[in-house]
Amino acid sequence: MSFGYTVLGFGSGGVPFSATGGTVTNSGGYTIHTFTGSGTFTPSTAGYVDYLVVAGGGGGGFEVGGAGGAGGFRTATGLGVAATGLTVTIGAGGAAVTGTSVRGNNGANSVFATITSIGGGGGGSYDGTKPGIDGGSGGGGATGSGAGGSGTANQGNDGGTGTAYEAPHYSGGGGGGAGAAGTDGGNPIGGAGLASSYSGSSVTYAGGGGGVSDTDGDGAAGGAGGGGKAGKPGAGTAGTANTGGGGGGSHVPNATGAGGSGIVIIRYLT
Repeated sequence: MSFGYTVLGFGSGGVPFSATGGTVTNSGGYTIHTFTGSGTFTPSTAGYVDYLVVAGGGGGGFEVGGAGGAGGFRTATGLGVAATGLTVTIGAGGAAVTGTSVRGNNGANSVFATITSIGGGGGGSYDGTKPGIDGGSGGGGATGSGAGGSGTANQGNDGGTGTAYEAPHYSGGGGGGAGAAGTDGGNPIGGAGLASSYSGSSVTYAGGGGGVSDTDGDGAAGGAGGGGKAGKPGAGTAGTANTGGGGGGSHVPNATGAGGSGIVIIRYLT
């Protein structure tokens, strides 16, 4: 006799829940579907799942550049899903840039069913007239007191503000991360990301990139969770793939760091 209950691991009427799509593993009593590329998650019956959706990180800004912000980070338990193909889209990181006063590119959104995480904001560039861009987490502002971009509520944090330009001193801001804002110019470290164990082990995602500073001879560090280091004197470091990390800013003549691509992880009790 069916009592029509629905719990994690079971679908309508107590029918065991299963699904296809992504790379499937098992850990700690959970079946885990990991998507590092776009695809479809198809449940066998209606039921409930836990999810982590991380968007692509923003790319760093060029020419005393602010850092890229991390991709939006969303996670929750008990999302109701139907027995139908559910779209999974993995957001790409914002592309690297070069060129006078060029801001970084925003990362692309990641999507699972009705859940959308916003791509990270690109880093600002030069003299404060091209500030960090809004995103899942905001890109860092550039030198000239450029403001950092704003993060999206419940997905990320703001980018740091660049310092005033007083030759030969300059500094962009760190990119925002899922767990903390990017720091302001002078020591523009990327904001830290947040950890999730949905993959079967604890992994930190969505760290902001590091900004360019004249006081940091090797470029400021990115935040924990895949944030890229600033390029000084070399090119900016890219955010780590499938973490949503922001890319590091850079200065003439080297390219900035691209943002890291996103990831979607879905799990349910086996």
